[in-house]
Amino acid sequence: MEIGEKLRNLRVQKNLTQEELGERTDLTKGYISQLERDLSSPSMETFFNILEVLGITPEQFFSEQTLEQKIIYRGEDSTLYYDEENGYELKWLIPESNEKEMEPIVLTFDKDGQYKTFEPSLSETFIYVIDGSVSLILGETTYSAKKGEAMYYQAAEPHQLINHSKGKSRVLIVATESYL
Repeated sequence: MEIGEKLRNLRVQKNLTQEELGERTDLTKGYISQLERDLSSPSMETFFNILEVLGITPEQFFSEQTLEQKIIYRGEDSTLYYDEENGYELKWLIPESNEKEMEPIVLTFDKDGQYKTFEPSLSETFIYVIDGSVSLILGETTYSAKKGEAMYYQAAEPHQLINHSKGKSRVLIVATESYL
């Protein structure tokens, strides 16, 4: 097994430089580089310390499953939530998406449905209208989009999405800084 390559991939996933990992583990950048190129082998104590900083257990590190990332998510992987009072259904397409950079959902509105009002955040949000039409109230301004149109915005002001159609509407939403 190529331990160095796996350590490097984990470090990159955690968005750490070799120098930052070295600082957090009391190792030098050069030593981290040697480990990642399999030119040196760490002691067990050093290895466990590196794994702790990278947020992974030894069992997870050596598990074959950590080598594979899930690429395809099927319908049965999704999670549904229906809010009858506000007239919408949320479908989380990726089960663990709130732990990732982006959170994709499909939001289906009943007639007169509306999604909750969100406080300002650091999120960037993309909305694609699959069916119907929706209105986005962003701060003091209202924007409307219909089937086939998209919206993209910084969520720096209070905002709310409302069904603008006479029937059902359906949108794909992808947000960063998970807050959905």
